Amino acid sequence: MNRLANAPAPDGRDASAESSAESSAESFTDALGLYISFPFCRSKCSYCNFASNVFPPRLLDGYLACLEREMELVAEAESVGGGSVDTLYWGGGTPSLLAPDLALRLAQAIRRIWTPAPEAEFTLEAAPGTLSTAHIAAWRAAGVNRVSLGMQSWQEAEIRSVGRLHRAEDVTRDLEALRRAGLENLNLDLIAGLPHQTEASWRDTLARTLDAAPPHISIYMLEVDEDSRLGRELLAGGARYHAHAVPDDDRTADFFELAVEQLAAAGWRQYEISNFARDGGESRHNLRYWARRPYLGFGLEAHSMLRRDGEERRWANPAELKEYMAALEAGRLARGEVEALSPQRQLEEALFLGLRRNAGIGWDELTAEFKAGAVEAKRAAITPMLAQGMLEESQGRLRLTPRGRMLSTSVLAELLE
Repeated sequence: MNRLANAPAPDGRDASAESSAESSAESFTDALGLYISFPFCRSKCSYCNFASNVFPPRLLDGYLACLEREMELVAEAESVGGGSVDTLYWGGGTPSLLAPDLALRLAQAIRRIWTPAPEAEFTLEAAPGTLSTAHIAAWRAAGVNRVSLGMQSWQEAEIRSVGRLHRAEDVTRDLEALRRAGLENLNLDLIAGLPHQTEASWRDTLARTLDAAPPHISIYMLEVDEDSRLGRELLAGGARYHAHAVPDDDRTADFFELAVEQLAAAGWRQYEISNFARDGGESRHNLRYWARRPYLGFGLEAHSMLRRDGEERRWANPAELKEYMAALEAGRLARGEVEALSPQRQLEEALFLGLRRNAGIGWDELTAEFKAGAVEAKRAAITPMLAQGMLEESQGRLRLTPRGRMLSTSVLAELLE
């Protein structure tokens, strides 16, 4: 399902205005970003291709102990203990399943090693229907100031078809509870292309999302690959998991384009392929990834990247829970091989990640970091994509065109070849 990897921004947008609007959200220092993976779920969604699962509850305490041990070992191995952290992100899985006392325990473990900046963005992913007053109070005490609700749709048939356990009314109730507690920095996740989705149901989902008025909205295309049950069924041409009711590529592409248009008209700016925000509502943690700022990931399948003196190193943890926990219970890091990226690879990824943002990336930014000759060589190499109308240059910045965004998966992949 790749006709539309990501939809285009509205035509006629001023690139310099977009760049300026993002600058405040990208005012990073040398502080780190931290990602904590919590892979435990109540149920496994049919479209999910992450390492999360319905793991036995008896493993939870041991998993938290492994997280704490991993943080200590990485801080020592990389000499990053005691530093400042300006973005934290608890992802999943379903982090909102953490009991209130355990959420506080994990936050305290982080603070023993790092110092969150006063203005740090602290995001927690939550599944609708798992929130309670005690949970929200614990998150506030832990420092959480941003919550992302993985609702995916307002339509009961679509929610049920992929194995979600909440109801649309849970989303309304949870939003009210979060706002009563002073948590206004909210994100709603939607998926275009769910089983049973129609233009009418999608329009209703968009309208209700806009009525809910979160500062941030994420819209993802349904991924079809062998790493999810629904994806495997679609690739095999089967009908299980409501695969027969999944919209085709063209309809899903149309749904996404409709979302881009409606969100823009209502004041939510598309600042990255799948992310939309009102002014100031951008996800600072995700912007960190796209700007290639340092981050450390802890837990199952988490990724890390550190940059020092022009050297970029990254590594990833295993996707198997037993393997991850066994290593840390034995007192050693679970991460795989640490990869040092060559300057050429760093340049390619700077282009790849920079072009995910609607503001694109400036040639001056690249020449300030990389050798001028390497940048010019890459500039010459992408000339065909400029001629084909996949990319455009404006005011010294390189951006995907509307056509390029329609085919962004293949366009961006070429930058890494």
